Amino acid sequence: MKVEVGTFGEINGKRIQSYTMMNNQSMKVTCIDYGCTITRIDVPDREGNIENIVLGFDSIEEYVRSSPYFGAVIGRVSGRINPPNVNMDGVTYHLPKNEGENHLHGGPNGFYNVIWESSISQSADEINITFSYVSPDGEEGYPGNLKVSVVYTLNNNNELIITYHGISDKNTLLNLTNHTYFNLSGNLKENILQHELTIKSNKFLELDQSLLPTGNLIDVDHTPFDFRTGKQIIEGANSEHQQNMIVGNGYDHPFLLSENHQKEICLIDHASGRKMIVETDEPYVVLYTGNMLEDTFQIRGVPCQKYLGLCLETQHPPNAIHHKQLPSILLEKDKEYYSKTCFSLTLV
Repeated sequence: MKVEVGTFGEINGKRIQSYTMMNNQSMKVTCIDYGCTITRIDVPDREGNIENIVLGFDSIEEYVRSSPYFGAVIGRVSGRINPPNVNMDGVTYHLPKNEGENHLHGGPNGFYNVIWESSISQSADEINITFSYVSPDGEEGYPGNLKVSVVYTLNNNNELIITYHGISDKNTLLNLTNHTYFNLSGNLKENILQHELTIKSNKFLELDQSLLPTGNLIDVDHTPFDFRTGKQIIEGANSEHQQNMIVGNGYDHPFLLSENHQKEICLIDHASGRKMIVETDEPYVVLYTGNMLEDTFQIRGVPCQKYLGLCLETQHPPNAIHHKQLPSILLEKDKEYYSKTCFSLTLV
């Protein structure tokens, strides 16, 4: 195994570092210290062709100008919050609005916009890139000086493991995820509508017209949201189910996982033979099928378009602070936040 370090560009005179981890199975993962962003994941198809399976850019300028969170770590809180305030310890904290009336993905200067500290560690069978950041008390409206780290681990089992750690000197909110858009066809040859997805989930969270969870869990039985035995994404894109239609014909929904670390999520592109299994500690996965992607820019020569990639964001549910029946995202003072998700790449 080996890792290559390079310069990805500059922001305001600060150099952006890139790291490419390579294992002995022809898998490569490239990430940068701007937003802990995963820019590429290269893996073979069934014919041995090594191609990139995520949406991303080759220049920092494109990320700053055009990126809809491609590959980035989202925090302090992923998803939408409305109303954009929270009462904690007798104090009301106001969070900035950056999507209409919503606070989205940690605010306009969330973790995806931060240049993180970075370091490398390596053994015979794995490479770790550790990104670290101290988010000051009051940043984007959140209380507490928060020390946070994100570790990307590539091993010889073709697993990309993402581990999150956090600790705060005040009670605060924390709900981290990674916003990589996957497309297993390779080098964006096709969209993701023919991808087959399996999720071990009996219920999903209903969304309102603002795409905020209402707090109501809906049974997946007899709906386009039943992925328990596998379903192509195109079924949701073509569905007239109200929940598919309000998000732009597709999915942008939190699914309550019925199991953890039991191959609970599986994505397959039968044309290429690529298969990805996702296992996590988290109670939910947000499935987003790129319904809002627009054709205003290109991705490595390919015009961006609706359904060009899909996200599997393992996390606690969005807007959980306003629904007491949902899992809490409160991080108590001096308590450790820990979360782990594994993406395993293989062939059908």
